[in-house]
Amino acid sequence: METKNSTTFFANKDCKYYPCHECSEDINCLFCYCPLYHLDDCPGDYFMKESGGRLVKNCKNCTFPHIAGNYAKVIKLLK
Repeated sequence: METKNSTTFFANKDCKYYPCHECSEDINCLFCYCPLYHLDDCPGDYFMKESGGRLVKNCKNCTFPHIAGNYAKVIKLLK
């Protein structure tokens, strides 16, 4: 099922990086840069990686903010 662009979903299929993640559905590009990155208890699929002597969050396998049905969850986590 193809999702249509709206106020809660936008698929930028013309972007040279689209799709930026492996996903079984169209990717929601409203959250191109993840607004949940700063959360310690982020619900996404991330892992911690050492970089420059410190641990940083690596979200390369995460699709949580890009799934259309998760828009309301992302907004709730940001409040």
